Amino acid sequence: MSAIVIDLTQSNDLRDVVHRTVQSLAEGGVVAVPTETVYGLAARALMPRAVERLRDVKGRADNHPWTLAVRSFEEAYDYAPCAPPLARRLARRCWPGPLTLVVNRSDRPSLLDELDPLVRHMVAPGETIGFRVPAHDVVLDVLQLSIGPLVLTSANRSGEPPCMDGREIAAQLGEGIDLILDEGKPRFAQPSTVIHVYDHTIKILRRGVLDESTLRRFASLHVVLVCTGNTCRSPMAECLLKYHLAQRLALTTDQLESSGITVQSAGLHTQTGLPPSEQAVTVMADRGLDLAGHRSQPAQIQQLEHADLVLTMTRQHRDFLLAHVPHLADRIRTLRPDGGDIADPIGGSVQDYRECAEQIDEGLLTWIDRLEPDWRPPQLVTPEETERPASDPGQKASG
Repeated sequence: MSAIVIDLTQSNDLRDVVHRTVQSLAEGGVVAVPTETVYGLAARALMPRAVERLRDVKGRADNHPWTLAVRSFEEAYDYAPCAPPLARRLARRCWPGPLTLVVNRSDRPSLLDELDPLVRHMVAPGETIGFRVPAHDVVLDVLQLSIGPLVLTSANRSGEPPCMDGREIAAQLGEGIDLILDEGKPRFAQPSTVIHVYDHTIKILRRGVLDESTLRRFASLHVVLVCTGNTCRSPMAECLLKYHLAQRLALTTDQLESSGITVQSAGLHTQTGLPPSEQAVTVMADRGLDLAGHRSQPAQIQQLEHADLVLTMTRQHRDFLLAHVPHLADRIRTLRPDGGDIADPIGGSVQDYRECAEQIDEGLLTWIDRLEPDWRPPQLVTPEETERPASDPGQKASG
């Protein structure tokens, strides 16, 4: 029987489309879905018969791993609990988006062990497993309403180029699948970038939407320092942290960002463009550091979301942030490791600012030691620099 084709561009109720898709998957169906990269074929990972149907439709060898489409990195971590911090950082900044993230399988118990052996072999026949969170609203809604992840592969027969619209899918695969969601040509119309992340290394398995410079930017360590007005404490902390990291890496502070480290400061109650206090400029100048060009900026939610670490000058600052972004509790800390406050020197003497800077410096040095090796730029390995192992999901990864 031919697949049902739904034209998303003509649908008046996408919620109904989502529910029909979820129902088809729950009944063991194989569904073609659009993503931002290329079309994919999906089946529920918890239904081995559906995955077996998907394999037959695709005509793919068992040793070519498929990707698990998940809701978030937290779900991926349930299947691969040994994924390194660098993988979490990249997922936080790239998902939903055109990145297939491959990590090593874990020796620890995980949800991967709960999958049927057939499915487990299809998604992780070797030592790695790949994950994807497509940036497509319908697919994301389907994932939210489905029980467990989806097995995902590009919509084409093995060895053929990916189909770029529902008509191509219907012509090539229509007899073997149940439902096709057609939206015309995908936004990027090229595959996702596939990377294997292990230790502090990013190995590019397949080039795609995200190029090397973008991966380096997304992989950078991002620290945000927060105070009230962003005119004295947090700017001094930003200046000092950049100095210490540059010293450790034998770089200039101007080279940090291009080397994979971003350090910013922000204020909770400030406006954009205020200059630093004169005393703060003087104290930093005494250390050979230039703070005169700093201009204040208010803290932004996206800035905090992307940060690996947010250091606040006081407990009150931390509590204020946690009231607005409670899900970032594991990444928002006080600068003083003991949880104490760094007093505001505003209106005080140069000596008050000097003592404040010393307190900040002491806290920063402790955090730098804790962050190692995270503050060291990750190694990026390109396909030209290494042969790709046969078991890597990047060989035939989904779009």
